[in-house]
Amino acid sequence: MSLFLINVLLALAWAAVTGSFTFLNLAFGFVLATGALSLIREQVGSVGYFSRARRVISLMLLFVYELILSAWKVAVLVLTPRMDLKPGIFAYPLKLDRDFEITLLANLITLTPGTLSVDVSDDRRFLYVHAIDCSDPDSIRRDIAEGFERKIMEAFH
Repeated sequence: MSLFLINVLLALAWAAVTGSFTFLNLAFGFVLATGALSLIREQVGSVGYFSRARRVISLMLLFVYELILSAWKVAVLVLTPRMDLKPGIFAYPLKLDRDFEITLLANLITLTPGTLSVDVSDDRRFLYVHAIDCSDPDSIRRDIAEGFERKIMEAFH
């Protein structure tokens, strides 16, 4: 049985014992079950489950950070009296190979202000990205590679 399913079942057991099936109580039960399972992780062979959860949370925190940072940059660009923008589309070479990972990267890029995923090449080797300021596409490529793509590879490989 998968460890995630055991975690969910323990959360449901918690809700049954407490007699409250509210979202908050179920979430608390899930966190409580995660803590209990982490105490016995060597016995149930779940070391990978917790490290993956940490890496996924790290990816989510990176997204929130990038969202705030890029929103600030776009606001500064828009409010600057002399907008010296060079919008453009560039090809980003993908290291990711699974459809889920490519889709996740494309969505994270699109959800970040100032960039938009346009298309994926037929051979799934390039992601075409539109940037509001494409004056330095190598810098944007490096940011994507060292940020979102690296975190996705850490979380799902």
